[in-house]
Amino acid sequence: MEFKNLVSMVSRSGRQLQRYNKGQRQVVGCIPYRLKGNNMGSDKNLEDALEVLVISAQRKGKGMLFPKGGWESDESIKEAALRESLEEAGVFGTVEGQLGKWSFKSKGNDGYYEGHMFPLLVKEQLDFWPEKDIRQRVWVSVPKAKEVCQYSWMKEALDLLVTRLESTPSSNL
Repeated sequence: MEFKNLVSMVSRSGRQLQRYNKGQRQVVGCIPYRLKGNNMGSDKNLEDALEVLVISAQRKGKGMLFPKGGWESDESIKEAALRESLEEAGVFGTVEGQLGKWSFKSKGNDGYYEGHMFPLLVKEQLDFWPEKDIRQRVWVSVPKAKEVCQYSWMKEALDLLVTRLESTPSSNL
């Protein structure tokens, strides 16, 4: 399925297609990333080359986070991850292998969620996207992302992404 051609200017809403696992709402997110420059040569380390995209929370004053949202019954987990990145951050790219699964308590209610995170190697940043008027997006360094991200489980996913990228031969980046 070609998602880039399916970008709607309206985000999905409602819970009728929402997936649950043992009472926990299943959410899926991405850590959008890019590497500055064409590749990582011997004169560049990962920390200098890696940037990640954070977005503002929907509610004002609630900090920054990575794109995430409900995994719905009519899509695969990777399709959901890409859809959330398009809707919330306006980025498109390659969804890579899952970083992990976390159980976390909602900040807005007493419910528990099951969160799945994936890296998204960004290939294109759109000028217009469904949540452009309600979210800000900003490319930041990994240390800055850890400072501003409101969720500890997302910070853990970011650490896993950095570890994965550090173990990847630079010729593959």
